[in-house]
Amino acid sequence: MSKQIETLEYEKSENFDSLEAAHSVEPEVELEQDTVDEMRSGSELLVESLANENVDFIFGYPGGAVLPLYDTFYDGKIKHILARHEQGATHAAEGYARVSGNTGVVVVTSGPGATNAITGIADAYSDSLPLVVITGQVATAGIGKDAFQEADLLSMTTPITKHNYQVKNVNEIPKIIHEAFHIANTGRKGPVVIDFPKDMGILSTNAQTTDELELPGYHVADKPAENEIQKLRDYLKSAKKTNCFIRSRYKSCKSK
Repeated sequence: MSKQIETLEYEKSENFDSLEAAHSVEPEVELEQDTVDEMRSGSELLVESLANENVDFIFGYPGGAVLPLYDTFYDGKIKHILARHEQGATHAAEGYARVSGNTGVVVVTSGPGATNAITGIADAYSDSLPLVVITGQVATAGIGKDAFQEADLLSMTTPITKHNYQVKNVNEIPKIIHEAFHIANTGRKGPVVIDFPKDMGILSTNAQTTDELELPGYHVADKPAENEIQKLRDYLKSAKKTNCFIRSRYKSCKSK
């Protein structure tokens, strides 16, 4: 009997030692600590990208499709100005852009939230005011399937924006944000829409903010053509009573 007890105790001890040894073996594959630390959600990356563009204020009204983004605003340094209606948010951003000379940034939810912003977007386009409007969208898998509160903002805003985007890859967020601000503020200024599917705000990424531009097809005229300037001179010389009506976009012209 005592021999049996001794044998059991020995087997227990041997098993315990082997288990302890197994736990002490380091895994063959480990993520680098830097990579682990840099992982964050698409919403966090978007807010970081906005901060990289020196954004101080965001005008908006929350809704289901942009709640992951609003969770990030709560912890961020960019101040959010809560409107009472999406149209009001875009008009407030217009006023901010007009007075400060900075880009007005708007965030609205999908469907009716996005369509409510269209009047302000059209107004900014007419008045040459730089806006970046981020519209919520249904998850990528639901786009084009008549999902709840889905709206085709790209088609609706094409005639009233300088450009519009739909985020289809979370890693492209920094590139899209930087391009949007560049387009909104160069040449004749105006609004740019970024359609932001809900799942893009939740997915994880280790992409970094960027200051690089790849817009080979986007060309901005630095100054008016010389023949156009000469035509204006001739008109002014031949006029008997001259009245000049200069729109607000003149303020943003480089060649005055």
